[in-house]
Amino acid sequence: MTRALKLYEGLLSAFALIAGALLVWLMVSILISVTMRNLGLQPFPWLFLSGEYGLFYLTMLGAPWLVRKRGHVHVELVTAMLPARAQAWLSRAVAAACVAVCLLLAYAGYELVRQDIARSNFDVRAYFTPKWWLTVAFPVSFGLMALEFARFAVGPARMHSGEAGIHE
Repeated sequence: MTRALKLYEGLLSAFALIAGALLVWLMVSILISVTMRNLGLQPFPWLFLSGEYGLFYLTMLGAPWLVRKRGHVHVELVTAMLPARAQAWLSRAVAAACVAVCLLLAYAGYELVRQDIARSNFDVRAYFTPKWWLTVAFPVSFGLMALEFARFAVGPARMHSGEAGIHE
């Protein structure tokens, strides 16, 4: 089981690194596009499309890693006022609700990918790109986020610290 966990953690880290690289690519592609426009040139069609896909993929690939690191946004104002037992219960209840929502979205994403493949849907803006190349990120990302939230719902760690304010 330890090997499987290491592979899983490696997958999350790889997704986070890809998301970081995509963020750098977005900066570079915007710089290239703006420079070309200022020089009176028409930016390459793939430049805009890669930026759109990059923005989507960096969000989807980085999200499970952020959940693992508790890097997502949540407000501790309510949990900070509760007694320790209530804090623990509320934190686990919120994590369980997040698992349910993520599983629902993962299933909806799976259905979307299945339909895109069955119907041979394409994104036809700059190039003919199979739509499932884009939509496959939904079930993968939300499925991984469901696993990460489940760690907080049933594992020893809690999602909320119970401390209001910024603690970095």
